[in-house]
Amino acid sequence: MTDVASRLAARRGAIVRNQAFWGVIAIVLLLAVNVVADPGYLSIGYNSGHLSGNLIDILRASAPILMIAVGMCLVVATGGIDLSVGSIMVVAGAVSMELLSGMDGTTGDAALTLAIALGIATVLGAVNGVLVSVVGLQPFISTLVMMLAGRGIAKVITGGQNTTADNDSFAWLANGYVLGVPVVFLLAIVIVVLVALLVRRSALGLMLEAIGMDSRASRLAGVKRRSLQLTVYSVSGLLAGIAGVFATASVMTVDVSRTGYQLELDAILAVVIGGTSLAGGKFSIGGAVIGGLLIATLDKTVVFLGVPAAATPAFKAIVIVVLCLLQSERVRSLFRHRRALRAQSQKEAVAA
Repeated sequence: MTDVASRLAARRGAIVRNQAFWGVIAIVLLLAVNVVADPGYLSIGYNSGHLSGNLIDILRASAPILMIAVGMCLVVATGGIDLSVGSIMVVAGAVSMELLSGMDGTTGDAALTLAIALGIATVLGAVNGVLVSVVGLQPFISTLVMMLAGRGIAKVITGGQNTTADNDSFAWLANGYVLGVPVVFLLAIVIVVLVALLVRRSALGLMLEAIGMDSRASRLAGVKRRSLQLTVYSVSGLLAGIAGVFATASVMTVDVSRTGYQLELDAILAVVIGGTSLAGGKFSIGGAVIGGLLIATLDKTVVFLGVPAAATPAFKAIVIVVLCLLQSERVRSLFRHRRALRAQSQKEAVAA
């Protein structure tokens, strides 16, 4: 019995130390706050052949965040950072809308547009990879340059105007349903699962972590650092392009000033909340997914509670800071120590 109890205690301790666990707790607490404000918040209906409700809206809104968070997770694992994902999103959206606006609206047009938009996004990600792995620039500087240039490229593509198009097949990617569930969320989950299987069922994940831990030692061990860095930045660009397509297809309009704006910050928050180390050498795809769901839930909570636009950044910052404090082992140790002292003082008071 003692061994079983010790194993259970060790397992509980491991769960509590898992940063993604606190992300799940934060999601539950945010949903609980919304339920207090509206007891029917979690209700799910079935209208016109598909599910509807606030939870479904959260899943749909989380899809673009999941894409950029997973890409960011792979980049951060190598000790890098990608600040350009938001700008690559708007480039993919701008290319999509400009191409579709001059086409006939057929399914073939949608497929061709999707291929071109994602190809350009991948190329932009590869440019980041070349600057980091071949030229040797710092990832922060390289992707910051692309962050600034990308939105400028989108403005050149659209002439600085918001572009609208009409294509039912393309719009279905973001607004359609499969078995009542938003297709955009299903596509995001399929892509996440494929990436997770690739990096965790092969040696790729270990090699990425090796680069993040010590790039020189990994090179001496035979890990091809340059090609792997080029690959992860290209994948990050591709996933950002998919996120851009999701974001634009939902309204079939690209806003060159707002599409993807500051989503790179949400992606970084998502991977950190999920337990990925910004120093590199450690990453969690599942944690990034939980972080992405948390960001989407937080965004929807802000809107649902009617938080003023001016106070929204402060509200989000407070929630994130509280979550980070809960994730901190030092903070939890402090609370455990104070609890032990209180229990000890109560025992002494009873004995006296």
